[in-house]
Amino acid sequence: MDIKSVLYKLKNNELDLETAESDIRSMGYVPVSDIAKVDIFRKHRTGIMEAVLAEGKDPKDVVEIAKAQVAATGRVLITRLSDSHREVLRSSFKPEELEWNLHSTAAVVHDGTPAPSTGGIVAIITAGTADIDVAEEARMVANEMGCETIAIYDVGVAGFHRLVGEMLKLQEKKPDSIVVAAGREGTLPTVVSSLVDVPVIGLPVSTGYGAGAKGEAALLSMLQSCSVLSVVNIDAGFVAGSFAARIANTVAEARNSTVEK
Repeated sequence: MDIKSVLYKLKNNELDLETAESDIRSMGYVPVSDIAKVDIFRKHRTGIMEAVLAEGKDPKDVVEIAKAQVAATGRVLITRLSDSHREVLRSSFKPEELEWNLHSTAAVVHDGTPAPSTGGIVAIITAGTADIDVAEEARMVANEMGCETIAIYDVGVAGFHRLVGEMLKLQEKKPDSIVVAAGREGTLPTVVSSLVDVPVIGLPVSTGYGAGAKGEAALLSMLQSCSVLSVVNIDAGFVAGSFAARIANTVAEARNSTVEK
């Protein structure tokens, strides 16, 4: 079924408006030669933004996909960038069209279109400095989904007093959800979840060595948490950020509705 068929059925009262809108959105993608189909309506259909995973893709293909999505939506997030990806992005886009995360492992390409603002607030916390790149992916996703983000890095349980000192920031900002990234034994999400009254998403990171390396010990530890939290896959920053943003945006929508009343 194509868009004209949907519109004809709508005109002839064979579809109601809501069904027609749903059908059109389900078809919304932009083909990029023979290499990709950019899902430009994913955000409207599911609440989760479309992004480009650079890992495993030829840098030139990443640029072509990015250009197609920017032309369609104004912005695109690209994750898991290698040195070659970063080089070709810098040579293909103007500096003002690029926004980088802390260590340039992810980037946003845009045409000047600003990121949305929903009123949702997401906190991103890491146990160690080595966890920052994965956490930054989650932070950028939440930003692109319209949330204000609060970054609190390197406050793991090896020096628990560091987290205590940062709790005031959480109390002041009142995040709607929290992503906690940790490698090694992955304890921090359990601790944070025991101290706050908002949903916590545990993000295991593939740092650490020896038994339980590559994030496996962190994942199992989070799954065995005594305090309540949700857990995503190892290094799944995009998933953690998306889930946290969906929670925050739902809360913000309810908050805004209450204010309007």
